[in-house]
Amino acid sequence: MKKVHNFAKSILKLKLMDKLKRTKIIDLINSGEYGKTVNVKGWVRTKRGSKNVAFITLNDGSTIHNIQIVVDLNVIKEEDIRNISTGASVSITGELIESPGSGQKVEINAKAIEVLGEADPDEYPLQPKKHSLEFLREKAHLRFRTNTFGAITRVRHAMIFAIHKFFNDKGFCNIHSPIITGTDAEGAGEMFRVTVLDLINPPLNEDGTVNFKEDFFGKETNLTVSGQLEAELAALGLSDVYTFGPTFRAENSNTSRHLAEFWMIEPEMAFYDINDDMDLAEEMLKYLIKYAIDNCPDDLAFLSKRLLDEEKTKKQEERSPMELKEKLLFVLNNDFERTTYTEVIDILKNSKPNKKKKFRFLIEEWGADLQSEHERYLVEKHYKKPVMVTDYPKDIKAFYMKVNDDNKTVRAMDVLFPQIGEIIGGSQREENYNRLLKRMREMNVPEKEMWWYLETRKFGTVPHSGFGLGFERMMQFITGMGNIRDVIPFPRAPQSAEF
Repeated sequence: MKKVHNFAKSILKLKLMDKLKRTKIIDLINSGEYGKTVNVKGWVRTKRGSKNVAFITLNDGSTIHNIQIVVDLNVIKEEDIRNISTGASVSITGELIESPGSGQKVEINAKAIEVLGEADPDEYPLQPKKHSLEFLREKAHLRFRTNTFGAITRVRHAMIFAIHKFFNDKGFCNIHSPIITGTDAEGAGEMFRVTVLDLINPPLNEDGTVNFKEDFFGKETNLTVSGQLEAELAALGLSDVYTFGPTFRAENSNTSRHLAEFWMIEPEMAFYDINDDMDLAEEMLKYLIKYAIDNCPDDLAFLSKRLLDEEKTKKQEERSPMELKEKLLFVLNNDFERTTYTEVIDILKNSKPNKKKKFRFLIEEWGADLQSEHERYLVEKHYKKPVMVTDYPKDIKAFYMKVNDDNKTVRAMDVLFPQIGEIIGGSQREENYNRLLKRMREMNVPEKEMWWYLETRKFGTVPHSGFGLGFERMMQFITGMGNIRDVIPFPRAPQSAEF
């Protein structure tokens, strides 16, 4: 008789689960529909208990917050939850109630539990303890389940949406620029080659060089470092466009600021001069920061606390001068200072860190390339607000930037942020055919390969401008993460392409 009764209870549990659709934890927390029977699915963070009751902490990725499941062991047998451990996935049906405990609004009194996938506690690597970021990079296939990377990923999604919304609301067209390209937009030369040629016995020219005419595209091709040049072509017909896609740099650098694969936002606008370009850049950056503050408060609060805890382990001189929310408001609530390269060189040359030789890269003369330490000094110490620097020496900037009348500087602009330095680089583009051709020849840019870019300057050319925002650099700023490899789901860096 007892077996029949238990069988009937099992059938009742299955029917209960079949009737209910899953509700996400974030919706349960916000619903306030106490007494309602609900179904929740997720991954177990912790399980603890005593003789008569067990507590399961569950998270499904929809929010930084977990939900507590209360298991009455007189209702659900202990043997039914024995295989539930950290990392296991479960489906739980029960009554949503107001939580009597502190730190949580609701909890669920379980009526039925189904284990969807077990996690061997001896092998599951993300046990409930603190793990280093380095360790989690080695477990990139699982790190989404942690609080830190759940928060970062949700903020990243919000920023992706905000970028598209910002440009869409301003009437811009999104352009998918090519990932495979035959040109080097930045002239850096550090590009990943794309080929189907036999690496051991490639076809050769008479002079012994590789004959790329026999390759898939009939020419030498690479992964792109920028979508800018193609976006310019679109802007010269659609007026306002932007790209948002992956870019690649084969720079053998293992620093916390570099990735081999990263995402770029690159708007290009016809009929914009350098001042219009700066206006748009400031408006966009403030929009993104406000969107994050308004739409990701819980995740930002968690990341802020995490950053404060991390700062306590550092020496006083290594600590960040601003807390995360304070840093975001520093940008949001200040008008960006607009100054010239010549002015900031004078400021830096006469600064205390330069005179006392505390800068790693001393500023000695006009023409020096600004480093992160200089940019941060200008923002954090001198102007005490975000800074836009214009009119850089033409010798340290790209061929496509419009040369000023002094023939020494170009209409470039960089946006400098606290703690991170340059976050945006842009310029007014050279629209005059003869001047552009001259610059290309001066900088050894192959005009034969760039015939299509030059040709746009012959047919209805107009003044136009644009800029590039490295998405991961922006994500570092918004989340406070110190290493750029922790703000992209699957980082690509030298000797690192595991996942």
